[in-house]
Amino acid sequence: MGKKDWKSKAKALQKDLKALMSYQPAATVVVKKAKPISPLAPASFPVLPQIAGVEFAAVEAGVRYHSRKDVMLVRLAAGTALAGVFTRSTTRSGCVRDCQDKLAMKVPAGAGAAIVVNSGNSNAFTGKIGDIAVAEVTGAVAAALGLPASRVFSSSTGVIGEPLPYETITAKIPDLVAGLREDAIEMAAHAMMTTDTFPKGAAATVQGEGGEIKIAGIAKGSGMIAPDMATMLVYIFTDAKISPANLQKLLSRNVDTTFNSITVDSDTSTSDTLLLAATGQSAAAELKGAALKAFEVALHGVMRDLSHQVIRDGEGATKFVEVRVTGAASDADAQKLAFAIANSPLVKTAVAGQDPNWGRIVAAIGKAGAAADRDKLSIKFGDILVAKDGWRNPDYKEEEGAAYMQQPELVIAVDMGLGSAKRSVFTCDLTNRYIEINADYRS
Repeated sequence: MGKKDWKSKAKALQKDLKALMSYQPAATVVVKKAKPISPLAPASFPVLPQIAGVEFAAVEAGVRYHSRKDVMLVRLAAGTALAGVFTRSTTRSGCVRDCQDKLAMKVPAGAGAAIVVNSGNSNAFTGKIGDIAVAEVTGAVAAALGLPASRVFSSSTGVIGEPLPYETITAKIPDLVAGLREDAIEMAAHAMMTTDTFPKGAAATVQGEGGEIKIAGIAKGSGMIAPDMATMLVYIFTDAKISPANLQKLLSRNVDTTFNSITVDSDTSTSDTLLLAATGQSAAAELKGAALKAFEVALHGVMRDLSHQVIRDGEGATKFVEVRVTGAASDADAQKLAFAIANSPLVKTAVAGQDPNWGRIVAAIGKAGAAADRDKLSIKFGDILVAKDGWRNPDYKEEEGAAYMQQPELVIAVDMGLGSAKRSVFTCDLTNRYIEINADYRS
């Protein structure tokens, strides 16, 4: 297609966008009652270290929400290495596809980078118009910061199927650029919240060769959580010196036991994005050997902490639950079993009602499609042995199980007795509040 043809097609699509927005304005503000904070929330947002070479800003653009910051910008210093993992949804958003394409491109020598995120509108399933919106937002940020467009990454989270009012975002870019500062990471975490009831942050510090290495991360996520890559929106920053290839290896290696081991409601998002940025501005030498191993342990800890905070903020959640499967015949079976239990509406509603109905766990095991032997598996609530040898444990007392279920944090442990494979998955209960939140999400 010639350049003139492309431009004429883009103009036609922009006209379509304006027409669509006149019928269903995506920028209509939504004013709702203050959301109750999850009872499982941390006492406060953690103190996160400032990462050299990373600056943050956030503004109120009115993409969908009223009287709150809903767009955030991150500027990353020249030489920053980037890695990412994304949803494997076949209906993933234009932002996700754009990020994936850009991470595969050759990085211009010495180029910096930027991340721009909006809440309230996911820009998913919006066709070519959505692609134009991504190009307009990232292009405007690139021009304002003097960056190649290939080094500006965007994410959008919120309602699916509505055109993104990108002009409301691009109009605020000068304010975002003017407000950039190193100590505004908490403000950025607030700006990307949707049904979240609290901002999520985690950090770690590692001793490298010749200096400290810092890691700080933020995340958003509360519902539509059943990751298939990484999850939701997560941004992790470090001042470590490391190549993009090695950074990607570390990230990919630690996804399964963190973000791919949580589920709120078994629904995978169209917008799941995890970006990891390393500015290389620590005084420590490039990561290798023991320092590299220590850094990976710390990175895993930050990822695990953030993923657990998402579960603690699960829509309507009152219980944080670990489903711990051991003794499975294979790793694949351990995963099937853990998720079958964690995603079971019957198990999750029993937990919500503080009902020690272990029969629902038996049923979930049976439907998992994994190898199982009735007479070899055992079930525990915490340390309480509930069932073994193909039936209820004769020493188990229902009142003990009922008392255990009243705790805010629970462990459902299943040993299959068939092998050495194991898997832990983290979930929450399913309450009336989950239905209320999702029944009026668009209204």
